[in-house]
Amino acid sequence: DCIGAIDGTHIRASVPIEIQGRFRGRKDGTTQNVLAAITFDLKFCYVLAGWEGSAHDSRVLDDALHRSRGLKIPEGKYYLGDAGYGNKTGILSPYRKVRYHLQEFSDHPPENAQELFNLRHSSLRTTIERGFGVLKKRFCVLGAEPFWSFETQVEVVLACCVLHNHIVGVDPDDPIMGDTTSEVDSQRIVHQTHQTRREAREESREWNDKRDGISEAMWTDYVTNRS
Repeated sequence: DCIGAIDGTHIRASVPIEIQGRFRGRKDGTTQNVLAAITFDLKFCYVLAGWEGSAHDSRVLDDALHRSRGLKIPEGKYYLGDAGYGNKTGILSPYRKVRYHLQEFSDHPPENAQELFNLRHSSLRTTIERGFGVLKKRFCVLGAEPFWSFETQVEVVLACCVLHNHIVGVDPDDPIMGDTTSEVDSQRIVHQTHQTRREAREESREWNDKRDGISEAMWTDYVTNRS
């Protein structure tokens, strides 16, 4: 039922000085926050570019989910997201305050169902990091100071993702793909949410239960095979 991973990345942006404050986020300088969903064969299946660099990833995701032509997740399917997204319909996040990153497990195997879930979640979610890494290495223009209008900057990001998908399709053995795998292993209209807070809590509870069910099944299988 897991169809890929989802996350945001920052791409350099050039905007008028009077709005630059909105585009300054975690990274140095001004950026646009780009949301992307990617399949496990490293193809982008949804991209939303153009959000200000200061926008929180969860806000960008909410916009993507409520656009008329936004991110559509088939019923019963889901993407792996980071903890900042929380659990909601179609997005499955890791447990908070539980070991997560792969290096944390290098000398200490998982000790319970939640740790095992987080380990496997982290292993699979590196797909989105690899995808962004390949994209930026393949198209150096994404890291250069842009000189086009902001509308064109947004379109360039989308065009690069389309070209990336084509290259992956015709040349899956592209050396950039392997290089990036090694490295990993080592203007805005705000759409109002269609949910009430109560509905959001109920949705989160439902997907928390789903995550618990997956983690317990994983742990049972893990313990059985280890015995």
